[in-house]
Amino acid sequence: MTRIVYVNGGYRPYAQAAVHVEDRGFQFADAIYEVIEVRNGGLVDAPRHLARLARSLSELAIPAPMSESALRHVIHQVIRRNRVRDGIVYMQVSRGAGPRDFALPSPETPPTLVVLARTQRRGWAAELAETGISVKTTPDNRWARCDIKTVMLLPAVLAKDEARRAGAREAWFVDAAGNVTEGASSNAWIVASNGSLVTHPLDHHILPGVTRATVMDVAKGEGIKIEQRTFTREEVLKAREAFVTSATNIVMPVVKIDGAAIGDGRPGPLARQLRLRFHQVAEFSA
Repeated sequence: MTRIVYVNGGYRPYAQAAVHVEDRGFQFADAIYEVIEVRNGGLVDAPRHLARLARSLSELAIPAPMSESALRHVIHQVIRRNRVRDGIVYMQVSRGAGPRDFALPSPETPPTLVVLARTQRRGWAAELAETGISVKTTPDNRWARCDIKTVMLLPAVLAKDEARRAGAREAWFVDAAGNVTEGASSNAWIVASNGSLVTHPLDHHILPGVTRATVMDVAKGEGIKIEQRTFTREEVLKAREAFVTSATNIVMPVVKIDGAAIGDGRPGPLARQLRLRFHQVAEFSA
């Protein structure tokens, strides 16, 4: 469990870690976040995660709470103080606290920074990947800047709950044109009937996943053809295999969509290959 949390300059016991009642992250979802895998006490793909965090802050004009080197120090302190060997580190930055007002506060308002680390049993995702997961499609009703990793996650929360009630583990959003955009907390992929690896192109409709980028590095190294284009639910049903990627799932095979089997209904060889090679290619920061 989490023992110590960094909040605005101090390392505090979990039960005492809190932010101001008028923090803009709490009242307006005026905040961004990032999640990094911790493996053997080190960080996986930290440069890409921190670059995305910086981009999210820039897109919303939220000042960086500290330098990258200082943030790295805080991250490693939180990992050490929580004795995390395998798990995740979570960072959240809001625009800060002040009297509730839709107007943005003064640029001098200090941002709020929270960093926590949590142990996860190593191997849980690998065990799940042996059988694969099911996904449920749902209309994409999110805002038009999904490329920014904000804490405005209510549509994803409701989609996840809808999927859970349908016996699925993840939800895939489908836009007005009938195209799968991404998962509620992951990027979506298929292996098309021609053997190509297909995923939605980077634009405002999807998050530029760090794991997505590293999986592309793995695929290119293996000589696998990649197509960044849209695909429909109907194409998923005709696909050889499917999977999702995220910092917690790495590469997770998808074996059913809306109750219908994908391919032969079992994790496919390409997803297995990409998962096996992932940590051999990802950048590791001890």
